[in-house]
Amino acid sequence: MSETFPEPIRNLPEADVPLKGVVAYLSQSESHQIIFMEFSEDIEVPEHSHESQWGIVLEGRIDLTVEGVKRTYLRGDRYFIPKGTKHSAKIHAGYADITFFNQKDRYRTKEN
Repeated sequence: MSETFPEPIRNLPEADVPLKGVVAYLSQSESHQIIFMEFSEDIEVPEHSHESQWGIVLEGRIDLTVEGVKRTYLRGDRYFIPKGTKHSAKIHAGYADITFFNQKDRYRTKEN
């Protein structure tokens, strides 16, 4: 896996994201989470919904389908998924992003 994130980010607790090939670092607050993610393999994320989500692509490519509309996002692109909106994704190996979840308990800290 690349060194997309500097040491202060890599020193954050790892998030327990239930997807293969992902390393994710969790910045936790009382009202939301920020996740710094890197993917080492292609992943299909099935359709689901949750609280609102905003992200910015740092590296690679994600094909995001929101309410049936598919768009491809590349380095520097931003996306927003409103609360309760159905969405799915194809995440390509080498993808990295920063994602804000307007939800304090979207992910838990990974237990070693």
